[in-house]
Amino acid sequence: MELNKDILLEVKERLKKYIHNTPVLTSQLLNDLTGCQLYFKCENFQKMGAFKIRGALNAMLNLTKEELQRGVVTHSSGNFAQALSLSTKLLCTKAYIVMPSTSPEVKRKAVIGYGGEITLCDPNLKSREQASNKIIEEKGCVFIHSSNNLNVILGQATAAMELLEEQSDLDFVLTPVGGGGLIAGTSLAANYFGRNCKTVGGEPFEADDACRSLKSGKIEHNKTTNTIADGLKTELGDITFPIIQKYVDHIIRVEEIEIIESMKLIWERMKIIVEPSGVVPFAALIKEKEKFKNKKVGIILSGGNVDLKNLPFF
Repeated sequence: MELNKDILLEVKERLKKYIHNTPVLTSQLLNDLTGCQLYFKCENFQKMGAFKIRGALNAMLNLTKEELQRGVVTHSSGNFAQALSLSTKLLCTKAYIVMPSTSPEVKRKAVIGYGGEITLCDPNLKSREQASNKIIEEKGCVFIHSSNNLNVILGQATAAMELLEEQSDLDFVLTPVGGGGLIAGTSLAANYFGRNCKTVGGEPFEADDACRSLKSGKIEHNKTTNTIADGLKTELGDITFPIIQKYVDHIIRVEEIEIIESMKLIWERMKIIVEPSGVVPFAALIKEKEKFKNKKVGIILSGGNVDLKNLPFF
């Protein structure tokens, strides 16, 4: 598929009856703290509490009728699992979800609530893939990757498209980086709809494969995933990485304490619930705020699905 502005506009039109055009919030206090004008795209207010419903629905709406009837399978730590489960509920089919045993209980309950059928596995990529392949063999369903799928990426792009539609003169847009679907889609949106708008990623040091991949020019693997940002423990793929290489300016890595402090700031000052993964780009901006001084910066708060029994503040 040759990517262009028209394709992205078609995706946005296809999805609009299914998703929320989420609000863009501002905070003068946080502007003063960072020295720039911030515009927070609140995907924590999206259906199922995260941006991933966009990509999941776009991928499913591109399946044939016969493929839809067979159902779909994915492996996910939580948010894409919920997104695909809700998408299948909306489109009257079945979702089979492989989740690592370490997934937050709140996300597992949400998957079940949306009608997804969960298979638990060990928290590593090999176990996820083995469990997914077994379900495909038994059920004959279609596999949809949570990020490394072009239709998923194009769906995720619509969040930044909405942001740029509302605030067209952004200098930067920041997103978290996990599997790369959101930042790849965001960078496409910034390229086609921004005015010299640069895309920057935020990533935990404890799962920094994307930052190292950009530096080395090849896909690197996580050496650790010991981060509270559970949605960012995945790795880049052969579809997300080339887009990121071409369109993403750079990626900023942050420490765990910086994620926690940024999460507290958002909760306390903006009075909204955002999960650890979602505040990573804000933590990145604070860490290197001199780079963004006096600029207009969009930040995609990617989700708000937190386990209230396991908050990091304490």
